[in-house]
Amino acid sequence: MRAFVFPGQGAQFSGMGKDLYDSSDLAKQFFIKANKILKFDITDIMFNGDSEQLRQTKVTQPAVFLHSVISSFVSNLQLTPDMVAGHSLGEFSALVVANALTFEDGLLLVAKRAQAMQKACEREPSTMAAILGLNDEIVDEICDSIKDAIVVPANYNCPGQIVISGSMDGVERASELAKERGAKRAMQLSVGGAFHSPLMQPAAEELKAAIENTPFNIPVCPVYQNVNAYPQTDSEAIKQNLIAQLTAPVRWTQTIKNMVADGATAFYEFGPGDVLKGLIKKVDAQVEVG
Repeated sequence: MRAFVFPGQGAQFSGMGKDLYDSSDLAKQFFIKANKILKFDITDIMFNGDSEQLRQTKVTQPAVFLHSVISSFVSNLQLTPDMVAGHSLGEFSALVVANALTFEDGLLLVAKRAQAMQKACEREPSTMAAILGLNDEIVDEICDSIKDAIVVPANYNCPGQIVISGSMDGVERASELAKERGAKRAMQLSVGGAFHSPLMQPAAEELKAAIENTPFNIPVCPVYQNVNAYPQTDSEAIKQNLIAQLTAPVRWTQTIKNMVADGATAFYEFGPGDVLKGLIKKVDAQVEVG
């Protein structure tokens, strides 16, 4: 069975999507449509912007979404997925490719999500850090042990790689404790704020109305959602999981394990970069990635 997967924020790079625009009339049509929907020239930033411009959450998220969805639409694989999943932001790409959302509605929701998260980031200084070389349980214990600051596991990316998220103090203290417990590395990430943590609650509340007022269809295949790593086809459940996703951890390791257990033998990543391919191989070295 074929699984399509889609990356999240952090996969962006200057020049992203230019090859698609130049080589495919269909891709060009979608990029032009995106500029009109967003009411600014996102293609110019994607194709010509520098890393600082691309790192702005309000730009990054729609840019990664566009690259992911359009690359899937114009792929020469001529394949349809049996199941889909996306890492954080990538879940919106997965929903569009699974026909649960239209391209237009998906892009509008991603833009609203990005703006809401940007505002939440500006409310309070916050950050994220990657913890390498510790198992999930130890990182969970470390975060739980810090009672007077906010720090939580945010991304269970693969065995031995977890991202934590929270206040500056909370993440710094958790990183030091991780090193004391034997972590190979604990490095702060260059991100705008504490994604997938309680500090994103204002963004979740702002996004809730937009999601609830957007029509969702029954997807053509199961969508494995971040909040619980389970396959979902019920439209209302998908909506609620998307709202919860902003403050809940991305359970990517368990998602891949569940997809493999349900029959996935080949994974295809669509979007900028190939980070997910590496993570998938670390979860299950036997599956095919492309």
